[in-house]
Amino acid sequence: MRVVARINVAAIERNVALLQDRVGRGTAVCAVVKADGYGHGAVPAARAAVSGGATWLAVVTAGEATALRRGGIDARLLVLGPLDDEDLSEALDARAEVVVWDDEGVDRLLRAGRPADVHVKLDSGMGRLGQRDPAVALGLCDRIATTAPLRLSGAMTHFATADDPDDELFPLQLSRFTAWGEDVRRRHPGVVLHAANSAATLREPAAHFDLVRPGIAVYGMDPMNRDPDDHGLEPALEWIARLSSVKPLEPGESVGYGRRYVADRPTRIGTVQAGYADGVRRAPVDPGEVLVGGRRVPIAGRVSMDSIGVDLGPDAAEAPGATVVLVGRDGDERITAEDVARRLGTINYEVTCAIGPRVPREHHRDGVPVPASGQDDARS
Repeated sequence: MRVVARINVAAIERNVALLQDRVGRGTAVCAVVKADGYGHGAVPAARAAVSGGATWLAVVTAGEATALRRGGIDARLLVLGPLDDEDLSEALDARAEVVVWDDEGVDRLLRAGRPADVHVKLDSGMGRLGQRDPAVALGLCDRIATTAPLRLSGAMTHFATADDPDDELFPLQLSRFTAWGEDVRRRHPGVVLHAANSAATLREPAAHFDLVRPGIAVYGMDPMNRDPDDHGLEPALEWIARLSSVKPLEPGESVGYGRRYVADRPTRIGTVQAGYADGVRRAPVDPGEVLVGGRRVPIAGRVSMDSIGVDLGPDAAEAPGATVVLVGRDGDERITAEDVARRLGTINYEVTCAIGPRVPREHHRDGVPVPASGQDDARS
């Protein structure tokens, strides 16, 4: 094994169950499994989320919807992103529900001439996709509800700052959507109202409505980018590599491109076969740390495409083949995706999504391997 991402599907199940408990049985959970399940593997993540209690799944592209159906996923499925004619046909073939926010989107659906469950998106303040004018958005709901073969299934928005407790936009967005949603309900009883991402799900019960759409929290990461323990979440992913070489380094000798790391004492340098092509970011200032033998050791020098160096220290006993933890726990020490993100000046989402496709994903349930089919003795 060169480098591998190990994903505990039981952790995903438990995280979804925790989220369902937080929102109560009157609110459904739609687990977001876009971007290959935030780097965790979309089909295994989707299967685990459904096992944990999610009754809906969400993706962004038609291709992602198709991949879930081909993987045997039969849950209610929502495509959140924009769709051209070709993508729309594929999404409908996948029995996915779709989102519109203007007459052009409704016209595209009507040209397709096929039954479709449709959600109307209000831009309550995110400023990207969605209809800004509540009256126009309400008119779209009316049009869809009265035009066969379309069915008005949902009304939605998306929060921009739910992860920032001091920002004033979140309560404003919530107020705007609540008022509009009440108008939609009066005219179209039974429509599913939904707005909450992971942060809003954990932060504000008033944002739960009929359905929540957690993404990052499903995988056990903190949407506030601090610590999953703050919310009782369990990180599902461990990112593991091996030492491929260990050699002495004398004062004045260097490691890696550009001689960014020059030893100031005798030490031992390990080479780890994981680099930026695998998702280990080439940080401009602080290259970071890894765990070896239950202790933190610094990355030595620049991250290369296929490898990194680590300073094991002068008394290190580790030999080639020793485990290196990039994200995860080793003994009493741990490195979370949030730790890595803070060092890089980014968010935990990017850390796991950036793990490259050449890194194998190995799925297990609390240590018991899950076959590639996703079925195992406990669930078959």
